[in-house]
Amino acid sequence: MSTGFWLSDRAWAAIELLLPTNRPGARRADDHRAISGIIHVLRIGRWQDCPPAYGPPTTIYNRFNRWSLRGLWRRIFAALAAQIEPRHPHLPCSVKVNHVKPVNPVYGYVT
Repeated sequence: MSTGFWLSDRAWAAIELLLPTNRPGARRADDHRAISGIIHVLRIGRWQDCPPAYGPPTTIYNRFNRWSLRGLWRRIFAALAAQIEPRHPHLPCSVKVNHVKPVNPVYGYVT
């Protein structure tokens, strides 16, 4: 699990309980691996370019497609977004930007 994108343990703990369990059918591929593969593909853009470390591209695509139809990805991404800490937690939202005076190339600053 050293190459590509892999969910951190913290992110995995945040979404693990959202995943469907006890579904009928064949045994599912590893969820951690498949979700990491889906996020990797969403970042690079093509299902066919999914590295083999995540599993077969068809498995990754099918998992994404089925869970999209169920609305599961909205909950997963909301849980992942809640794990992100703000970069500057002490800056208020009302930070004012000083306006720069327009510059006339011939005469300099416009007053």
